[in-house]
Amino acid sequence: MNDALSVVGQLRDLASEPQNREAIVQDQGCLPGLVLFLDVQDEDVLFAALQTLRYLAEQPRNIPIMSNELGMMVSLENLTERACLSGEVLSLAKEVHGILSAPVIRTPERERRKKPQFFINATNKKAKSVTLHIQGLDSTDQRGLCEEALLKVKGVISFTFQMATKRCTVRIRSDLTTESLASAIAETKVLSAKQVVKNEAGEEILLALKPSGVEVQQNSVLPDYLPEEEEEESPEKDLGRAVSRPAAQQDGSGSWINAAASFLSKNFYW
Repeated sequence: MNDALSVVGQLRDLASEPQNREAIVQDQGCLPGLVLFLDVQDEDVLFAALQTLRYLAEQPRNIPIMSNELGMMVSLENLTERACLSGEVLSLAKEVHGILSAPVIRTPERERRKKPQFFINATNKKAKSVTLHIQGLDSTDQRGLCEEALLKVKGVISFTFQMATKRCTVRIRSDLTTESLASAIAETKVLSAKQVVKNEAGEEILLALKPSGVEVQQNSVLPDYLPEEEEEESPEKDLGRAVSRPAAQQDGSGSWINAAASFLSKNFYW
C-alpha cells in the first residue's frame, strides 16, 4: 500500500491549496480514484483520502459534483458503518459524508467533467508553506523542543513561530507531507499539531493530522546555530523570529499526474 499512500498523499497536498480544488474535482481521474481508495483496508490510505475529500468540500460548488460521483456516497456510508476503524478515521468519514449529504443544487452530468487542467504546485513549485496549530506551545522550552523536532526533518526549509496564537508557519519542500511534520512534533511527547486552513468563506479551521505510522526522513547533519538570548514572551517579537536552513536541492522526479496515472492503470480496472 506504499504506492497508494504516496499517490493519495500527493493529491491531498495539492488539495490543501484552495486554488487547486476546482481543477482536481473537474479532472476525469481524481474523484474516481479517491472512491477506489475509500474501499481499501489500510487506515493510512483511508485517512489521507478522507482528508483530500474534506479539503475539496471546502469549495461549495465542488460538493454537488463530489456527491454525484459514482460510488462516492455508498463508499462513505460503508465507512461510517465499519466499527473496526479507528476513531479519527471514523469521525472524519462521518464529517465528509455529512457535508456531501447536505441539500445542494445538483450539477447536470454533462457539466461534471472538463478537460484535465494544470495543477498549481504540481510540478513547477519547489516549496510550499504550511501553518500548524501546536497544542502545548506555551513557553520557550516547548518552542525549543518544537524547533529541534522540525530541524531534524529532511525537507524543512524554515519556520516562524507566533507564540500568542500557538502557530508555526513552516516552509517545506513540495514533496514533504504535512503528516511528516506532525509526526516529528508528536515525537516530543508533549506537543501535537493540527493544520490551519481556510474555507471558502475565508474562515480558519483546524484539520486533524495522523502522525502515527508516518516515516520521517531525518537530516544526518544539522547546521550550527548561534544561541539566542532569553527574551520575554511577546507576540511582536515572536512574529519576527524564524529559524531557517539553506534551501535543499530538489530530487528529480516525474510529474504527479504521470505517477498517479501509472499507479491507477496498473492496480485498478475502470
